[in-house]
Amino acid sequence: MSKTILVIGTYDTKEDELMFVVECIKAQGGGVLTMDVSVLGDPSEPTDISKYDVAEAAGSAIQEAIDSGDENTAMQIMAQGASLLCAQLHAEKKIDGMIALGGTMGTDLALDCAQALPMGVPKYVVSTVSFSPLIPADRLSPDIQMILWAGGLYGLNSVCQSSLSQAAGAVLGAANAAIAPKADRPVIGMTSLGSSCLKYMKLLREPLESRGFEVAVFHATGMGGMAFEALARQGCFAAVMDFALPELGNLMVGSVINAGADRLTNAGKQGIPQIVSPGCADLIDFAGWQDIPQAYSDRPFHAHNRLIKSSGLSPDERRALVRDIATRLDKATAPVHVLIPTQGVEEWDREGGPAHDPEGLAAMVDEMNRVIKEPLQSTVLNCHINDEAFAAAALSVLDDWISVGVVKTTVENKGL
Repeated sequence: MSKTILVIGTYDTKEDELMFVVECIKAQGGGVLTMDVSVLGDPSEPTDISKYDVAEAAGSAIQEAIDSGDENTAMQIMAQGASLLCAQLHAEKKIDGMIALGGTMGTDLALDCAQALPMGVPKYVVSTVSFSPLIPADRLSPDIQMILWAGGLYGLNSVCQSSLSQAAGAVLGAANAAIAPKADRPVIGMTSLGSSCLKYMKLLREPLESRGFEVAVFHATGMGGMAFEALARQGCFAAVMDFALPELGNLMVGSVINAGADRLTNAGKQGIPQIVSPGCADLIDFAGWQDIPQAYSDRPFHAHNRLIKSSGLSPDERRALVRDIATRLDKATAPVHVLIPTQGVEEWDREGGPAHDPEGLAAMVDEMNRVIKEPLQSTVLNCHINDEAFAAAALSVLDDWISVGVVKTTVENKGL
């Protein structure tokens, strides 16, 4: 069966460009639904979902948007309606993917629409500001795809047709190629970093699979944590092993490499059992193109590659981070067990490593012992987070939860 793509944009000013995308999709055998998010004008031909429908979905009306006298206010009304309709259309199995076109206004709306759709649903944004620092990481869906709308600010031309045709092919191709998750095994969601830094995933994957679980490991460098949290919000995990928390330290000090303000909260809100440990919570990550701020210039430092480099948190900063972790976990509605490795939390903090800081580690361990209280459970481990003893302790907690029915080993009907 052909896949149906929702094509979103302001059909009053971008009708030629949008209809070019529509025809490209149709020419490749795809189906199309059109959604107009204009405010002032009207397209030459009606769209499947009119601007009136969009405003109404937001509990408003086009005239109310016009009467606001402010284009930002008006487009936020349209963004709310469009994102709600995206979610509804997908839930009703009327669309298999979306593509949206825009400048800054259209992109702002498109990002909301993309976030309204679950992971695994193709979502493509053609924007004049794709990959721009104007777009903060927390506005990006974990699996969003973007392409720069080069030469596309005003009018259809051969330059922008290149971007538009690629985007049309990409979103339909993704919809045709997408493989739905089997959902035949319960999933353990795990956070980590590269194995040169955190190695426990190598020790845990096979034992977890032998217990009947599927293991999904997320790279905790901002977007990975966002994907992890998105799936936790959808209730997709039987349990989580959240052992890499650098995104929280990054958030605390204002680094761009963070996963948003809701990191370490969604599993707890959804009643998903959590085993947690402060892997890499001693580090602050910076983008490779950034200069290390002067305040961190005398700290332990590691240049991982040309994309990312790290500096260390001070003992006081580590204590503040631990308090933040405890505050987030205290809100959980399911069991939480915190593993506290006293010999180190990432490979580079071993003796002789570039991040070795015994004082900072001692402060972190001391603060965790002080603030991780009932109903949170904790175990102090005389080992490093990369040691086999750590993996064994994590499995022991999981096995206890399985034995009393806290963690299910059969699939519940939740899905992605």
